[in-house]
Amino acid sequence: MVVEYIIYLIVLVALIIGSYTDFKTREVPDWLNYGLIFTGFGVRILFTIVYGDWSYLLHGLFGFGVFLALALLMFYAGQWGGGDSKMVMGLGALLGLEWSLNSFLISFLINIVVCGSAFGLLFSAYLVIINRKPFVKAFNAQFRQRKRQKWFVWLGTVALLLTSLATPYYIKVPLVVLAGMVLLTFYVFVYLKAVEQSAMIKHVAPELLTEGDWVVEDVIVAGKRICGPKDLGLEMKQIRQLIKLKQQHKIKTILVKYGIPFVPSFLIAFIFTYFWGNIIFALLGLF
Repeated sequence: MVVEYIIYLIVLVALIIGSYTDFKTREVPDWLNYGLIFTGFGVRILFTIVYGDWSYLLHGLFGFGVFLALALLMFYAGQWGGGDSKMVMGLGALLGLEWSLNSFLISFLINIVVCGSAFGLLFSAYLVIINRKPFVKAFNAQFRQRKRQKWFVWLGTVALLLTSLATPYYIKVPLVVLAGMVLLTFYVFVYLKAVEQSAMIKHVAPELLTEGDWVVEDVIVAGKRICGPKDLGLEMKQIRQLIKLKQQHKIKTILVKYGIPFVPSFLIAFIFTYFWGNIIFALLGLF
């Protein structure tokens, strides 16, 4: 039990620091993330030696592996930045994975998905409020661009609803739910694209760029590509090169996409997991 308290305390401190930096600068410092990873394995190796139990290290390796897979998936899907991804890898190493339904890490993983989705929607609503006029303009533009898709979605929704009228109850309900999901998915997609264009893509001076920033368009100077969206985040050498190009009056600003600060949702998920466990089970009253 003492081992768990030590691990939970380290995780809590790291998440508080990460949440602060993520809100303030929209990035999580590498010293924190790599420190979390090395601390995770270091603590588990220490406990393995002290208690003579290899499960401490094995659980850390399993947890790191599972969260590494999740981090890569979310990073290459463009949902998390490099800082978010590296942080969850460190959390996996620290918390460790035990193969049981009540495993803390499995509950934490589920809670990250739920809390992350809710936090993302709430934060996007905040962005809409403070960028109301640009959002409305972007939202209308998205609808105009997807006019044909909109009609296909509506026709498909109506077809599903009409089909449900002539089916038994056990088929009717899934068809109605599917129709609602098809319609909702389209409008949520348009909404999120409008939020991205109106509040998350900005022109930034090269000296204000930070490592890991996502560049929206290729930056090409004298026929040479400097950086772009395929880089999956800026490197320091690219930033130095961009600053030099600005000093030479060859570029002015870079179009950068900023993501939602997800580390605070990790903190919320961790606190919920510690006190109540799996959020889905808690809501259903199963455990």
